[in-house]
Amino acid sequence: MTYRIYQLFFLLPILLIGCAASAPSSSSATGSIDSKTAGMTKYEGFFTFYYDKKSDKIMLVVDKFDQEFLYVNSLAAGVGSNDIGLDRNQLGNDRIVKFERRGPKILLIEPNYKYRAVSDNEDEVNSVRDAFAQSVIHGFQLITEQDGKVLVDATDFFISDSHGVANSLRRSNQGSYSLDKSRSAIYLPRTKAFPENSEFEATVTFTGQAQGAYIRSVTPNSSAITVRVHHSFVQLPDNNYTPRVFDPRAGYISTSYFDYATPIGEPLEKIFITRHRLNKKDPSAAQSEPEEPIIYYLDRGTPEPVRSALMEGASWWNQAFEAAGYINAFQVKMLPEEADPMDVRYNVIHWVHRSTRGWSYGTSVLDPRTGEIIKGNVLLGSLRVRQDYLIAEGLLAPYKKGEKSSDTMEEMALARLRQLAAHEVGHTLGLAHSYSSSSEERASVMDYPHPKIKLNSEGEIDLSDAYDDKIGTWDKVAIKFGYQDFPEGKNEKEELNTIIDQSLTDGLTFISDQDARPKGGAHPYAHLWDNGKSAVDELNHILEVRRVALSNFGEDNIKEGMPYATLEEVLVPIYYLHRYQTEAVAKLIGGLNYRYALKGDGQLITGLIDPNEQKLALGALLATITPERLMLTEDLLAIIPPRPMGYSRGRELIDIRTDLTFDPLAAAESAANMSISLLFNSARAQRLVEHHARDPKQPGLEAIIDQALAFTWEQKPSSNGYKAEIQRTVDDVVLTQLMNLAVNKHSSEQVKAVAYYKIIELKDWLQSVLPKSEELQKAHFTYAIHKIEEFIKTPEKFKLPEPLGTPDGSPIGMD
Repeated sequence: MTYRIYQLFFLLPILLIGCAASAPSSSSATGSIDSKTAGMTKYEGFFTFYYDKKSDKIMLVVDKFDQEFLYVNSLAAGVGSNDIGLDRNQLGNDRIVKFERRGPKILLIEPNYKYRAVSDNEDEVNSVRDAFAQSVIHGFQLITEQDGKVLVDATDFFISDSHGVANSLRRSNQGSYSLDKSRSAIYLPRTKAFPENSEFEATVTFTGQAQGAYIRSVTPNSSAITVRVHHSFVQLPDNNYTPRVFDPRAGYISTSYFDYATPIGEPLEKIFITRHRLNKKDPSAAQSEPEEPIIYYLDRGTPEPVRSALMEGASWWNQAFEAAGYINAFQVKMLPEEADPMDVRYNVIHWVHRSTRGWSYGTSVLDPRTGEIIKGNVLLGSLRVRQDYLIAEGLLAPYKKGEKSSDTMEEMALARLRQLAAHEVGHTLGLAHSYSSSSEERASVMDYPHPKIKLNSEGEIDLSDAYDDKIGTWDKVAIKFGYQDFPEGKNEKEELNTIIDQSLTDGLTFISDQDARPKGGAHPYAHLWDNGKSAVDELNHILEVRRVALSNFGEDNIKEGMPYATLEEVLVPIYYLHRYQTEAVAKLIGGLNYRYALKGDGQLITGLIDPNEQKLALGALLATITPERLMLTEDLLAIIPPRPMGYSRGRELIDIRTDLTFDPLAAAESAANMSISLLFNSARAQRLVEHHARDPKQPGLEAIIDQALAFTWEQKPSSNGYKAEIQRTVDDVVLTQLMNLAVNKHSSEQVKAVAYYKIIELKDWLQSVLPKSEELQKAHFTYAIHKIEEFIKTPEKFKLPEPLGTPDGSPIGMD
């Protein structure tokens, strides 16, 4: 659930020096446009063009020299692999371009409007324009001209790799491919002309030798990959839109440019929020209909019951617009049969199929003169719904013999789809992720939601409130900030500040992407896929849910007639059910509380985390790696056989060291590595050193390492059985990650020194207890001592073991 914004670097209207269409040179072809296009099919619109069926060529009439317009390329028919990243109806680049004539050459030029001078001084404008490079996108050869219009052959422009397909294949290590024009052609069904836009599409084939498994898995012939590329020429919006200045507290994606005409003492970079154009018919009314509503259209290829769920979830946004004073300002409809989903006049929600599960996206085409969004384009991966269904199967064990399975799995999966639709549409309304909202009673659909799993009074799992069913409180604040239409006489800046001030009074916060990432993150409330105000309490709760689910796990988790080996698919999301809440807890240790505070707004700027809260967090995190948590029952292990013929091991299963048989020790190793790698992250370690130096009450790195070692290596194993082997597996992970911290290139010298010293201390302790240890434990300790001694000789050259990682693919999203 991520977003991408394609920025169009565009200058506010300035006086441009252009070349008037001159008389043809002696080398120019003769004859009128009418005579050159005789017998061709004419398409009359924003740009008029002709299609020659005999030669499969597009003849474009250029009659707008030095007039800027929007050029957007997209992928109409994709490859079907999340890992390669070439999806159906995926937006590519968008550019402000213009045609210029240089004798018989017609150049399509992209000006560099990231750098500009917004000034009435033409010389100042030109000095900035000439200081930075621009790009010639394509060169066309004049065929003929008539009445100030020229005719060019645009076929090569449209049958090209404008979407970067070959580069994507190469970057994903799938092979070296190149465009084969002999196997490419214009795709006429989606080549159209309208008054404000002209649309072109081509079937494009790339040939080469496949090197990767991903491309082989999704193509009938991996040496020839055929997709469709779409091109849009679009008239730019008028100048009646008013930009809104960016505020980091408001939750919006930004667009910016550098204005070199800015007075000294003011910021050179001008930043605006991205949003759709929306105005009330009556700005003075508390509630008013809009002049033009924002309408999103749903892909007609979406099946039921998914279709209804997506329509409903996307429509939640009208609740936020109503709170901002609009009546029926946001609407969701089915895409008309005659409409092209890549037509930039339509905001579209696409239902996209891939061979593997992956992210969904909310992307936008916008005009960065102002930040106005021209088209919202949502891509929802169709396999995501099946993952929530799988999680519900794992939690409920619903397939008891002789009993009808519950509808709860489908209800939960569809509830997630509603939230997903609202989330991705939110990005295309201009909104960024709001990752602190899960700690504020589901304040925003722009957070990543983990299913809220309850235990009822009988200790049974309850999924009735797994996902929210409405827009969030913060979402209403954000829409009010971005879209509120203020009546004449109101000071917009003051009104916007009032909106933010009220949200702060109400206890709402906004913290986004860079502060929510788990590995080195520090913020105590901004996390992905977490729940609850207290990360520690929620981890303890989810561990209890996990215990209940695993205690009930068995053949009732798969349908009758399914191979027993497929129990592993259902087991994975339950075994790692706690992974995201563990990430949230880890961020409390050496964490820092802060806000996007502005001078004078009264917000918290920064604050160290209470030492007692960090102590509880460390205890909760270490509880995830106890043998009791990581063991699976003997009854369950007895019914997971090796994979049968026709059922290969996928990447979303546990990585094993046992060749074919299920490996419970590998499962424990990967789960332990998940927790310990978070704890011994180099950025976290550095903050522990710093915070303890500033305040001795804060836990230091040495104390954290001591507790981890006391909890693992220094624990006496209870037996020589399965439980003891789990403990030894966890011990090895702790030592490996401690060594990694000591040699990590990102670790400071003091972090390395502390980690190195604790490794030496561990060696001394191991040597002291070695004589009294029983045989298997003695082997474990002896090998650890050997590793440490080899590590001490040349730490930087020592080849560290690589603990097994968690299976690819988050239970809800993708890693």
